[in-house]
Amino acid sequence: MYYPIRVSEEVQAALSAGNPVVALESTVISHGLPWPQNMELALELEQLIAAQGAVPATMAIIDGQLCAGLGKAEIEILANGKEPVMKVSRRDLPVIVASEGLGATTVAATMIIAYWSGIRVFATGGIGGVHRGASSDISADLPELARTPVAVVCAGAKSILDLPRTLEWLETNSVPVIGYQTDEFPAFYARTSGLAVQVRAESAAQIAKILLIRDEMALRGGELIVNPIPEAAALAPEQIDGAIEQAVRDAAAEGISGKALTPYLLARLAKLTDGVSVRANVALLRNNATVGAQIAAALAQQPA
Repeated sequence: MYYPIRVSEEVQAALSAGNPVVALESTVISHGLPWPQNMELALELEQLIAAQGAVPATMAIIDGQLCAGLGKAEIEILANGKEPVMKVSRRDLPVIVASEGLGATTVAATMIIAYWSGIRVFATGGIGGVHRGASSDISADLPELARTPVAVVCAGAKSILDLPRTLEWLETNSVPVIGYQTDEFPAFYARTSGLAVQVRAESAAQIAKILLIRDEMALRGGELIVNPIPEAAALAPEQIDGAIEQAVRDAAAEGISGKALTPYLLARLAKLTDGVSVRANVALLRNNATVGAQIAAALAQQPA
């Protein structure tokens, strides 16, 4: 038996009817973008999913209650900065529930709540991974992908990370990496990285078939579906590489590590690129929400 979750009426109705549902994280609301842009984006992502015929389920912890599907007022609480919001990963779930606190879900925590709720597809920006340098710092997103059967649609791993080592970790731990209309692992802000994906899928229906068969085989873990940032919003390596290297150096100089590292690096990049990285981030989030909804819809149409 899994821990009880407050599932919204709309999400529960869709799940009961076998209709498509797409999970969304909430750290992008509380820790990713400033107010009110974070609120506007959160609502827009839900609208984009609904436009594809799926139901959005934004995840969070409200007063210690795990929630799958939020109301507008609850999204505003996460976004407006008036109350402290804990960034919640797997290890933090018992703590935030016991304290009856307010928490925003990372990729890992969102996967857990989605799985416990019966939601198979999750759309996000980019996953965490293996950090650069000699550090053994590995995001909790990676082991979650290896253990929790949820398909994660993203624009690859954040380019502030060590992408070759991240892909190697995924391969070692049997996480399928499926390129949506691409042969290469996207580098978040950039469409390509020079690193090959395991398999290329041309359509949402093709991906849905893979997911269904993996479920039938009862294979452990989830799938990583990588969807490149739209070409019009993509950044060239020369636009972003130098800023990433500077942000990494700054983090090391300030002793930033652990789960504070990624938010620090993203905020530093925004400043170093005069907001260009933020605009790219928003564009890929929109794109992933749309593709995630298309995959969820295709999965719902697969024969049982």
